[in-house]
Amino acid sequence: MSFLDNKFTSRDFVESSKEDGGLRKKLIFKSDKENQDLISILTVVKNGEKYLEECILSVANLNYKNYEHIIVDGGSTDKTVQIIKKYEDQIDYWCSKSDLGLYDGFNTALTLAKGKYLSFVNSDDLLTPDSLLILNSYTNKYPEKDFIFGSVQKHWGVLHGYRPWKIRFSWGFYSSHSTGFFIKLSSAKKLGFYNLKYKYSSDYDYFYRMIVHHKMKGMATNKREVFGIFRRGGFSSQINFFDHFCEEIKIRLDNKQNRILVLIIFIYKFLKNFNRI
Repeated sequence: MSFLDNKFTSRDFVESSKEDGGLRKKLIFKSDKENQDLISILTVVKNGEKYLEECILSVANLNYKNYEHIIVDGGSTDKTVQIIKKYEDQIDYWCSKSDLGLYDGFNTALTLAKGKYLSFVNSDDLLTPDSLLILNSYTNKYPEKDFIFGSVQKHWGVLHGYRPWKIRFSWGFYSSHSTGFFIKLSSAKKLGFYNLKYKYSSDYDYFYRMIVHHKMKGMATNKREVFGIFRRGGFSSQINFFDHFCEEIKIRLDNKQNRILVLIIFIYKFLKNFNRI
């Protein structure tokens, strides 16, 4: 099955890239090893020169070595591409071309992943050195699981756990999309692409389809098993609350959630955040 078979399609990004490079261009390809699945780390970036180098180095310094790092640049005008080229021998594949935004870049990255499991690591976030070792211990022990949420360090504490029953009314059902979420490539292909109709919270729609519609099975690591560090000030923090709020309601309705429950959620959040609207 191919991502391109899915109705949520991304533009033909790679073939029209202004530039690309990495180990694959040198015909160096990686694969699964005994008891060590190949894991795809996907980074989507645009004008991320401030923290990108730290992100790349956090991947390069992983204690688990059977991974591939893929970087999709959305047409940066700063020094992002220069930084990528600096570490080209440690990046499996990268490409650069203007796109339709963050989730379009996600979709392009999905089509490039070759690992048994994949994860998105934003350009301003970091993976911890033992993160993939921890992941590998879980995937070997629970091979039937479609996805795993690892704990993630934020500026105020640790996000951890997986509570699927909360997804129908709350965002507090998982740890993090970046650095903490790993999914089987085969399961991701069944889900298809991130829906480009949603500009701010397509990851929530993705999780809703994954958990509610496809009924995929997942689990969380122990709270102390931190996979990554999520830096404040990224894409999600730049979204206007009202725009984010309206899109959340639209996603719930589009996914055919109970309209009475959606109305209750709308009224509750509207009153709770009235001063922000």
